[in-house]
Amino acid sequence: MLKRLLSHDLPRSRWLAAALLVILVALALAPFLFPGAKSMSVVAKMLVFILLVASYDLLLGYTGIVSFAHTMFFGIGAYGMAIASERLGTGWVAVGVGLAAAVLVSVLLSLVIGLFSLRVKAIFFAMITLAVATAFQTLASQLSDFTGGEDGLSFKTPEWLSPSFELFESPLLGLTIDGKVLTYYLLFAVVLVLFLTLLRIVNSPFGRVLQAIRENDFRAEALGYRTVVYRTLSNVLSALFATLAGVLLALWLRYTGPDTTLSFEIMLDILLIVVIGGMGTMYGAVIGSVLFMLAQNYLQDLLKLGAGAFEGLPVLGAVVSPDRWLLWLGILFVLSVYHFPSGVVGRLRALGVSVLK
Repeated sequence: MLKRLLSHDLPRSRWLAAALLVILVALALAPFLFPGAKSMSVVAKMLVFILLVASYDLLLGYTGIVSFAHTMFFGIGAYGMAIASERLGTGWVAVGVGLAAAVLVSVLLSLVIGLFSLRVKAIFFAMITLAVATAFQTLASQLSDFTGGEDGLSFKTPEWLSPSFELFESPLLGLTIDGKVLTYYLLFAVVLVLFLTLLRIVNSPFGRVLQAIRENDFRAEALGYRTVVYRTLSNVLSALFATLAGVLLALWLRYTGPDTTLSFEIMLDILLIVVIGGMGTMYGAVIGSVLFMLAQNYLQDLLKLGAGAFEGLPVLGAVVSPDRWLLWLGILFVLSVYHFPSGVVGRLRALGVSVLK
């Protein structure tokens, strides 16, 4: 049953299986284990990035395509939900319209980009996607009457997802089940289903062809596979899942803007997480997203403790200053790439094989 659920793509390492199980349980019980506003925001963002990074891994890790337009589709999902909710008001009709419109725009745009651009060499395709993503971000910032401009858009979600809504009159296990908790579990359920769907895709015959194209596109073409068609479909599927991740983020934040979904910094974060977790594994999206979000949100707090411990030492105190958290994040990334060249998942799988031997 578990093999079928995971599309026969098992972790192949007891260490990796244990890590994934701990993450699954922690995310499933997060509202009860980490009820604070900051911690809930962090775990919700973990869920969104697991889906977002997994969708990009389909493109980069399994097909070998480098694209810088992934955040554009992420933003289309968020803006579709925000614009529909602002103009149609609260209710599930607005959610449905926003979701459908965002998916339609993303599918059509990714199809056009794929058909017109994937015939060129990889570096030129990457530059084309970068240009398109930059143009889209500029439009989102300037069309203030439609997108809210630099200020973005705030909107109201359906009543059940509103923070003021309470499902029960009394707390459940010490936790008030309000709209925020229900929104989190909506995110959890959708991300879990979509992640298993991505696992099924990459382990299907279609996914095997994508991996063959990644390894040697000329040989795949010689075997009779139309590589442009498969690459285009991979681009469309990747964009579709990224759009759904943007919709989920918008529902959680009840806001969207250029900085939350369209910035190039988010694209860099996606690339870092893919490398840290392990390209072409899917499970790397889970491990990488959790590690990166923990470091990004709590490394500064750890440095505050370190700065207090070395307060009397001017050099060490300056080095571990909370203001240097980006420096330490960069150092951690360099160390992870050096010690885990195949990503954390690849290293854990190799460790599992060595233990079995």
